[in-house]
Amino acid sequence: MMEKKAILVCLVLTLSLISGQEPEKIDTQKAPWRIHTLFSVECQNYFDWQTVGLMHSYRKAQQPGPITRLLSCTEDERKGYRGMELAPTFEVPSMSRHPKTGDWYPAINKPAGVVHWLKYSKEAENVDWVVILDADMIIRGPIVPWEIGAEKGKPVSAYYGYLIGCDNILAKLHTKHPEFCDKVGGLLAMHIDDLRALAPLWLSKTEEVREDRAHWPTNYTGDIYGTGWISEMYGYSFGAAEVGLRHKINDNLMIYPGYTPREGVEPILMHYGLPFNVGNWSFSKLDHHEDDIVYDCSRLFPEPPYPREITQMESDHNKRRALFLNIECINTMNEGLLLQHAAFKCPKPKWSKYLSFLKSKTFAELSRPKHLTPQSRQMMEIEIHEEVNKEPEKPPPKIEVKIHKEVVNEPEKPHPKIHTIFSTECSSYFDWQTVGLVHSFYKSGQPGNITRLLSCTDEDLKQYKGHDLAPTHYVPSMSRHPLTGDWYPAINKPAAVLHWMNHVKTDAEYIVILDADMIMRGPITPWEFNAGRSRPASTPYDYLIGCDNILAKLHTRHPEACDKVGGVIIMHVDDLRKFALQWLHKTMEVRLDRSHWSKNITGDIYESGWISEMYGYSFGAAELNLRHVISDEILIYPGYVPKPGVNYRVFHYGLEYRVGKWSFDKANWRHTDLVNKCWAKFPDPPDPSSLDQTDNNSLQRDLLSIECATTLNEALRLHHERRKCPDPNTISTPKHDRVNQDRVDETRTNAETRTDAETRTSAETGTNAETRTSAESRTNADTKTDAETRTNAETRADDEIRTNAEARMAVETTTSTKFGGVDEVQAFRHDEMPKNSSQESSQVETSNGTFTSMRFWIMVLWGVSIFGFLGVMSVMLKGRKGLKKRGKGYKSKRRTTYSGFWDTNGQDRHLRNAETA
Repeated sequence: MMEKKAILVCLVLTLSLISGQEPEKIDTQKAPWRIHTLFSVECQNYFDWQTVGLMHSYRKAQQPGPITRLLSCTEDERKGYRGMELAPTFEVPSMSRHPKTGDWYPAINKPAGVVHWLKYSKEAENVDWVVILDADMIIRGPIVPWEIGAEKGKPVSAYYGYLIGCDNILAKLHTKHPEFCDKVGGLLAMHIDDLRALAPLWLSKTEEVREDRAHWPTNYTGDIYGTGWISEMYGYSFGAAEVGLRHKINDNLMIYPGYTPREGVEPILMHYGLPFNVGNWSFSKLDHHEDDIVYDCSRLFPEPPYPREITQMESDHNKRRALFLNIECINTMNEGLLLQHAAFKCPKPKWSKYLSFLKSKTFAELSRPKHLTPQSRQMMEIEIHEEVNKEPEKPPPKIEVKIHKEVVNEPEKPHPKIHTIFSTECSSYFDWQTVGLVHSFYKSGQPGNITRLLSCTDEDLKQYKGHDLAPTHYVPSMSRHPLTGDWYPAINKPAAVLHWMNHVKTDAEYIVILDADMIMRGPITPWEFNAGRSRPASTPYDYLIGCDNILAKLHTRHPEACDKVGGVIIMHVDDLRKFALQWLHKTMEVRLDRSHWSKNITGDIYESGWISEMYGYSFGAAELNLRHVISDEILIYPGYVPKPGVNYRVFHYGLEYRVGKWSFDKANWRHTDLVNKCWAKFPDPPDPSSLDQTDNNSLQRDLLSIECATTLNEALRLHHERRKCPDPNTISTPKHDRVNQDRVDETRTNAETRTDAETRTSAETGTNAETRTSAESRTNADTKTDAETRTNAETRADDEIRTNAEARMAVETTTSTKFGGVDEVQAFRHDEMPKNSSQESSQVETSNGTFTSMRFWIMVLWGVSIFGFLGVMSVMLKGRKGLKKRGKGYKSKRRTTYSGFWDTNGQDRHLRNAETA
């Protein structure tokens, strides 16, 4: 009996042990468990439209569990707030203005809101897993913590590589376990117990970093603004390190619109924190900071291109996926706004093609909930270790990224993110260059986004019409230096780069800097051209002889580090942050050093200091000891013979080039508005089939030249199509309009009608540089200068350019019969003001018609006046003879005569008014 009891006790103990362990094992792997999604906002229109987008995507993606908006408002904001019904809301006290320090830092509301929710919300008592998002996100598919790999003690998050403070003294100052500091953020999925342990430290560490102003600079934090704005992110990482949480880092779950997803990866979350675009359409959340679009019935964000347009725009499958993600993001927000307006009982919006698309099966299919793929579950594990045998000259520690997969094949290490920038000004000259470069950017397959840095004066900006030509960052113009008064537009390039770095937050690791007069042929990537930290890549500019003489010794402490480079720059973002200010300062130094502008010192044949900006770049880089990887396989000038087997990535059409009798010189199109006039384009280059096949070098040279011009015209054609210009083949143009249009076209094709450089007169050229022959313009790299690269027209100040242009027009007025005489000059002047072709043609016709009728009526007026005068004189003579015989009939006749005279003058006034109108 005792033995049976002992056996029974053993069985009970065994079962209890099993039952005590097994549920815990099951609990880490299976549902159902309670999930709660949180996001933090403030009482502002800016967060309201983000809330509408996130809430709509939450429902559409079928995210499990409830969602709560943590709403932080001051008392004054709460009184006038209209958006309480936008989402399930838990109000939390605002800490935007810190109650103790008085510091204004709204980002602290995120950890403060989480702490308050955990402490006071009853919902927090019935939660197992928490998903924390930002308001500027769109959910594409269910985010289930245990499905994406989260475990208790091991949250899942996205990779924020720019949090460099985890690797330096910042982490050592603010956590006892800097080795546990993970560079994470954005998406957070964790167990409620982990969040309870973390939240108070998240808040306190945020306050710590915020108060540590001595370590706000970019070299400590990676914050490009250097204002401590990302203190909350460091507060999270340091707080997690303090409680021993190690993250599973997944770089595939979340994507920024504008970036290309990896092959086989289906992101389930979009974070539109950065500007993105599709063709010439673009979106930036910062453009809508005060936008009350939620409460403005029937108003939506600008409609993006349709899927069919994207299919035609991009042939590469993966890049096309990226573009589809971009339009899915904005279309989802617009769909959410439509539903919100309906909930507000707004009037039903009028039918439109776009509204029809948002309600279509096509959009429903494109935006249906997405589910994880095996590739999406890949995890990144960051390991820091010392290198002993390899490359001892490099300072440890080295960071290695390992990727663990659920599939067999090991993937390649993900490439760093890239952002491309270029600098322009508010003019038609830069507008057509922008159209060409942006078109070629998307065609080339260049990774990442592109941004135009647009430098304009306030007056130029008021009249400027090309805002939609490219994703744009606006920069104050420094063409006229604010201190010295020096007119030097080229300084806008380093000034614009510095302004962009100081005002835009980018997660790109490498920045590619181009000039506007370039056409991309293929990707320009740091991994292909061996760029790295402290090791930018660029193209050779051998004419910068100042690197070898006294100029470098005067302007840099390290003349031996001066590299003769320019054109295309690939630089790590950390290097660019330190370098941009040096670039600008050195440019101003060289520009002010007029005593060393001479050709034998700078290589500038014009001795005008025009290439000061290029020396500013080389001297600034030398000052920071940035040594370049110099490659002559990145860039080629059209008209130069290519090296056999080289796949050049960029055309730089800074010089005039020819194919047979056809030629192209960008300087001839400085004042021509090709962007705002429907179907305007450059003269078509020769057909490749017509080229001489006997000399292979000449053939390859000419083929590249034709490709450059063809790409420019293709970009202009697509631009005009996007502007919905009328089909030129379906419009019947009056004969008179065609004559005037032909004259305008003749002006635009000046380069085509010139058959030889000898036909230019000295008055047309103005300087020796413009009389140079094609052969002279293609001298070897040792003799060409930047002024040749940019053409002579770019080296002169605007006043000189206008003077020479007027001189050319005067000569053409008196001597040219080919170009249409005076009418051609008038058309050329019309090109200086942007207007569309239909407006131009109607104005020409009206003007000529009015002039013709004006001559007729002047002749009639003179005739009537003469006859009237003779009539009056006759009456006066008769009056003298019969002075005593005046009668009523005579008076009536006299009045009639005068009445007719004034009616004629009245008609004259009417004609003049019509002409003026």
